Amino acid sequence: MTVRMRHTRAHTRNRRAHHAISAPELSKCKECGSLYVMHRMCENCGKYKGRMVIDVQSKIAKKAERIKRKRKELGQEPERDTDKK
Repeated sequence: MTVRMRHTRAHTRNRRAHHAISAPELSKCKECGSLYVMHRMCENCGKYKGRMVIDVQSKIAKKAERIKRKRKELGQEPERDTDKK
C-alpha cells in the first residue's frame, strides 16, 4: 500500500468549492398556479404537461377515510376544530 500524500487546506477547499447545494428550479403550474419542481408532476393538482397523472383529490379523501376508520377501531374520538366560531 502506498503512502497517501497530504492535501493542503487550500487544495481541499478548492475541491470542495463545487459542493455547494443549489436551490431547485421551480415552475408555475398552468392549471392551478402553484409552484412545482421542473420535469415533475404538480403536487397540488396531479397534472404533468397538461394531462392528469394522479387524482390527488381522491387520494386525499381515501387517506382521510382510512384515518377516520383507524380512529374508530381504536376507540378514539375524531379531532374537532376548536377554531370555528
